[in-house]
Amino acid sequence: MNSRKRLVAALTIFLFVFALGVAGFKILGGPDWTVLDAVYMTVITVATIGYGETHDLSANPAARIFAVVYIILCLGTIAFAVSSITAFVVEGELRHILGRRKMEKTIAKLTNHYLVCGSDETALTIVQELLQTQKPFVVVDPAEERMARMREMGEIPWVQGDPSDDAVLKKAGIERARGIICSLPSDEANLFVVVTAKSLNPAIRVVAKGIDVRSHSKMKKAGADSVISPMFIGGMRMVSEMIRPATTTFLDLMLRERDRVLRFDEVAIPEGSPLAGKTLGEADLGSKTGALLVALRRGGGKDFDFNPPKTAAISAGDVLVFIAAPEMIAGLEKIAGS
Repeated sequence: MNSRKRLVAALTIFLFVFALGVAGFKILGGPDWTVLDAVYMTVITVATIGYGETHDLSANPAARIFAVVYIILCLGTIAFAVSSITAFVVEGELRHILGRRKMEKTIAKLTNHYLVCGSDETALTIVQELLQTQKPFVVVDPAEERMARMREMGEIPWVQGDPSDDAVLKKAGIERARGIICSLPSDEANLFVVVTAKSLNPAIRVVAKGIDVRSHSKMKKAGADSVISPMFIGGMRMVSEMIRPATTTFLDLMLRERDRVLRFDEVAIPEGSPLAGKTLGEADLGSKTGALLVALRRGGGKDFDFNPPKTAAISAGDVLVFIAAPEMIAGLEKIAGS
């Protein structure tokens, strides 16, 4: 029996014993005993206070025998109730401490993971996508109670604290992280996190939510690689639903498919990759993994070759864009040596 069930059982038994005492003293006490007298006698017996009898029971052996048995029963009930309450408190605290330590060890082992700062509706969507695509991440938020809803989605590593605090971000492993997403409720809070993150890890990729369009340039100057406007994205989605409904339906089905998770994803080709110098036809990545290649970006450029031919050569620094499941991307990264 776990501590919670044991506590409920103890309270149930206590109420039953209390009701038994009131009924016993009232019935066996005789006509002179009122319900209040029986309740009073039950309370002082259960509490082991030791006051005198409400009415003299010397001439009522049945009532005295009941009192003796009832006192013994009360001692056992109180002992069980106290031990149950103690176990509930101690085990709960112990479970919390052990769970926290286990989570800290898990976070300490993470590398190339993502930090999600915030726990609002936007952050919930971000976390859900990271879970579905099997990406390692840590949530950072100052309010533990706001994490309750997020933790319902699965086992989520998180750090409680201000995301703009150096110590908190270091605890979340920012120095080993690949990227940080700032989804706090105000532009000022997101700006502080951008500055702090870049000072601790200049190479980290930073994506921030920008509510006011005028704050976007400031965030980029502070080090944000990309600033996303919820209003802009919402507007684009609405107009897309109007003028290209089939396309948005296709993307929705791809994002919401339960049996299989397919996403537009990318694989970078690092220096020394076994794919460098090969053509797409020679690499034959589609037949090896099942992923669908849709575009290729050359080096550090911004232009994409959509549906590149099999004769296109792969070079170090290129980025290949696929429609693929998470396990396919993992296989592609292994082949590419990412």
